[in-house]
Amino acid sequence: MAKNIKKWWPIFVLPTMGAFLIGFVVPFILGVGLSFCEFTTVKDAKFVGLTNYVKAFSDQTFMHSFGFTSAFAIVTLILINVIAFALAMALTKELKGTNILRTVFFMPNLIGGIVLGYIWQLIFAGILSQYNMALNLDSRLGFIGLVILVCWQQIGYMMIIYIAGLQSIPSDVLEASEIDGASGKTQLFKVTIPMMMPSITICTFLSITNGFKLFDQNLALTGGEPAKASEMMALNIFNTFYGRVGYEGVGQAKAVIFFVIVVLIGMIQTKVTRDKEVQQ
Repeated sequence: MAKNIKKWWPIFVLPTMGAFLIGFVVPFILGVGLSFCEFTTVKDAKFVGLTNYVKAFSDQTFMHSFGFTSAFAIVTLILINVIAFALAMALTKELKGTNILRTVFFMPNLIGGIVLGYIWQLIFAGILSQYNMALNLDSRLGFIGLVILVCWQQIGYMMIIYIAGLQSIPSDVLEASEIDGASGKTQLFKVTIPMMMPSITICTFLSITNGFKLFDQNLALTGGEPAKASEMMALNIFNTFYGRVGYEGVGQAKAVIFFVIVVLIGMIQTKVTRDKEVQQ
């Protein structure tokens, strides 16, 4: 086996590594470099130092989008994981139809973000029109609409991960806690959740990073309206780069800032939850 691996590894590793370098590493390095330039195309880039970053931090719409995105990520992080965990607990019981319910809850995750956004736009428009309201006229309604959409899309996916985690808990540990007289609440918080921390780490990481990176649904559902009040960071970067003449460098600087924020948040979250994991 070892000889075969040494002999054939270039065939499997090198193409993937090459694709990764061409598709991610090189564009990323070029993108960081362009964030310090003023340009309309890559060939006419002119170095301007930190000017683009100063403009990015001075842009009130960008700072507002950061606050809006942060609030959205926190709310969806809590709702998605609490509901997904509760569903996983319910669907690991010996009940009829659990496999069908798992499939039903997972199905929304298979639909693309743009399509979901337009579907829910029609749903909300039909409901809110009865009360003379609209998503694009109130940022609070837009926020609630985005939360509902993303929760509906992602809860089923996180639920599957939690079900896998629950099923991996050794049955003798749960039986021992019952013999020791642990109540259902004590067993949940002292046994089940600590043993589920690897799954919780994965789900919280996916939830919070997806919350910050949200683009398709925001574009389709609210488009940032009214007056960019419901515009999230990814959409703000897109509108800056493609919607404002001469601001391509600023949009690129915002993208680099966005990347750093998401990486830092992901690293902190992973560190916090991994420290609470226990060995089974």
